[in-house]
Amino acid sequence: MESVVLDPLEYRIDRPSLLARLRLKEGSGHATKVEGLIREAEAVAHPRAIYRMAFIESRGDQHVVAEELRFESRVLKVNLDNLHRFFAFVVTSGRELDAWANIETDLLEQFWADAINQAVVISARSFLDWHLQERYGLAKTARMSPGSLPDWPLEEQRVLFELLGDTRKTIGVELTESLLMVPIKSLSGIVFTNEEGFTSCQLCPREDCPGRKVLYDPELYERKYRDPSQTSHLGQS
Repeated sequence: MESVVLDPLEYRIDRPSLLARLRLKEGSGHATKVEGLIREAEAVAHPRAIYRMAFIESRGDQHVVAEELRFESRVLKVNLDNLHRFFAFVVTSGRELDAWANIETDLLEQFWADAINQAVVISARSFLDWHLQERYGLAKTARMSPGSLPDWPLEEQRVLFELLGDTRKTIGVELTESLLMVPIKSLSGIVFTNEEGFTSCQLCPREDCPGRKVLYDPELYERKYRDPSQTSHLGQS
């Protein structure tokens, strides 16, 4: 299957949730200023996404091969056991919103603009999830992203971007030599069917992560993901 581009991609800024994250009271002076910034952002925001359905061709103990590309990760391999496909994606808030967010000179408004930019890309990713579920009849799904765990390092971004093709041309996202995505408010990874509700947070021991969704499970790696042929533990750093 060829890559599919969603341009534009729907999004919706959850104002109460954003204000709560910024620790601002609705109706306050600062909240009024943030509302003004949100309106500015909504006038220019143009999020986009690209995805590709990839069929798994072979598997090893530590990898899967899909569309002639090798993805190195024990956790990914186990999560894809009994599946024949996954969906690789990149979603971005867009260069337009990135340029707007970088215009701000006031430090506090820069912080707010960055939070708005982040809210847009997170919402856009949720709409991508919905699109995949509706179009392909997916039930419960999960995501993994290169760099989210030591087991699937950031270097795997190169393989994912190779699978998707020329993302700079299609949605304006570039992968730099240092493996950062530009615009910075861009997200990449794969979506796959998963009835267990997997998140990478379950395998990550970092305590101060602002994006944590569920508690760390220190026994999960040994219980489910450890390779019986190896004696070393790989799940955490």
